[in-house]
Amino acid sequence: MTRLYRTGLVLPAAELGPENPLPPLRKPEAVAKVSNVDELPPELAENIGYGRLDTTLPCLLQDGYTRERAERELPAMVLENDNIRATVLPSLGGRLYSLIHKPTGRELLYRNPVFQPANLALRDAWFAGGVEWNLGSTGHTTLTCEPMFAAEIEGPDGTPVLRLWEWERTRDVPYQVDFWLPDDSEQLLVAVRVRNPHPYDVPVYWWSNIAVPQNEGTRVLAPATQAWHYGYSGRLDLVDVPGELTYPARAEAAADYFFEVTGRPWVAAVESDGTGLAQLSTARLRGRKLFLWGESAGGRRWQEWLAPGAGGYLEIQAGLARTQLEHLRLPPGESWDWLEAYGPVTADPVAVHGDDWTAAREAVAAGLPSAETLDEYHDAWRKIADVTPESLLATGSGWGALENRRAPMCLPGTPFPDDSLGPDQEPWLALLDGTPPDGDPLAVPPPTLVNRYWADLMEYAPKNWLTWYHRGVAHWAAGRQSDAVRAWRESVSADENPWALRNLAVATSGHEAAWLYRRAVALAPSLRPLVVEAIAAQLAAGLPDEASELLDGLPVEGRIALLTARTRLAHGDLAGAKAVYDTGFEVANIREGETSLSDTWAAVSEEPLPEQHDFRMK
Repeated sequence: MTRLYRTGLVLPAAELGPENPLPPLRKPEAVAKVSNVDELPPELAENIGYGRLDTTLPCLLQDGYTRERAERELPAMVLENDNIRATVLPSLGGRLYSLIHKPTGRELLYRNPVFQPANLALRDAWFAGGVEWNLGSTGHTTLTCEPMFAAEIEGPDGTPVLRLWEWERTRDVPYQVDFWLPDDSEQLLVAVRVRNPHPYDVPVYWWSNIAVPQNEGTRVLAPATQAWHYGYSGRLDLVDVPGELTYPARAEAAADYFFEVTGRPWVAAVESDGTGLAQLSTARLRGRKLFLWGESAGGRRWQEWLAPGAGGYLEIQAGLARTQLEHLRLPPGESWDWLEAYGPVTADPVAVHGDDWTAAREAVAAGLPSAETLDEYHDAWRKIADVTPESLLATGSGWGALENRRAPMCLPGTPFPDDSLGPDQEPWLALLDGTPPDGDPLAVPPPTLVNRYWADLMEYAPKNWLTWYHRGVAHWAAGRQSDAVRAWRESVSADENPWALRNLAVATSGHEAAWLYRRAVALAPSLRPLVVEAIAAQLAAGLPDEASELLDGLPVEGRIALLTARTRLAHGDLAGAKAVYDTGFEVANIREGETSLSDTWAAVSEEPLPEQHDFRMK
């Protein structure tokens, strides 16, 4: 008998911390830069060039976490029958945290023993483990550390279904994820629907990222004989699949392999004894991928950084496109849906790990549900996809309700109730009623909405420092940088404020940027993200004395410690810079691919880079 119930997940957890109030104006560094696009098939090349985000606005960065962990309880939902127990975290993007095969007691996923954010997502904060549902743009979704709405509905077979849904703000689209576990099933079924309520195409990106343990004998299999390999060289090359690449523990460097799937799409990670996890889906979710960290010092360090003491892991993934570097066009008013299934693999280990690639794949595929069975489940789910939940088990954000206030939408099955509206939405509700935002120029401004509708409303609002500020952010997000600069100058003229000064600093460089940052810090000296940016700007402008003044009195920890070492280095004080490293520090939000720790060390010491600072991926 299938049950759905609430519980609490207790584990060592870091606080997520506050959002960074400074809008992310700098174009995010591309997760992947393909250097040989002209060599690729036309469809693949076109999709790679389409739809990439230039900003995560209106979402702000989540970089207020630390590395300090304490026992905390995270809200969780459990869906289980006699065969499977699935644990879902509705407050953290609906992450499927755990999937246990009850008859054997096997955990089928890589279950992180801690909650520790790190800087890998589009908005910075991300955590490893389980299954993550990625919607939006190449990279880990803006919703990965955000709450979702959750409710129970009755499934087509009378068993409970756990429905999660939210409003994705970078694309302004609603989506839902339904977890369904029929009574006797050994497969957790996950139905997904993405809708475009707009009168224009929307770029769509979806990848289900599935973390599984990586052991010496772990082999990854998919119905493919070729894969597109992407590594740190920047090239996307078609390679043959059979061979060493299917054993991630044998790889030295981090890499992505996007399988050229033929037939029904599935992917599996199988251990040396023939057991493991398989993910399969209906045809729309065509892409399959293997991501591996590699066995370099940096790769091992990243895994320990993300999940201390838990051992290595890899990811098998499933997406709408053939690679994770593409976006697809979702036409106006249309929706896409598909069904995924997650369950145990039990196959002949001799066949799975043999040299015959066809036999290895067939040994896994023989134990999976047929395509016809999955299609039947999918058709059955569609009959309840629009059922409106009667009560909520968890509450998401108020952004969907705000958009529904601005332009009422018909979204059966995924209501965005008015009581989800909160303080972040209040200024925009007032704007709908004709009242422009205003307030203390030294107080943190509300997050700026930047889509075309809100930008137009703000453009015609009465002028004050805050409306000028919001106009500038919206212009910047739309690529109108000169208009943004003019608006921020008007904001400063109307009432000097650190927010527009900081944005002007981002829009310029050199000594002018450094001066603008100092003016901003003088108005908001306790705003740590602003101070960090300002110190970096002084160093970039070749002004170490000014950087030292900003550092004076600050605790030498985290990124401030790294900036202290860099400032001492700029003064020629190599011993002082090295002393910062010798004392010890951790930069909680070190970015994947960032080399500032290793570069600074190389400038101050000829000794090998200490292991705790080695995050180099190439």
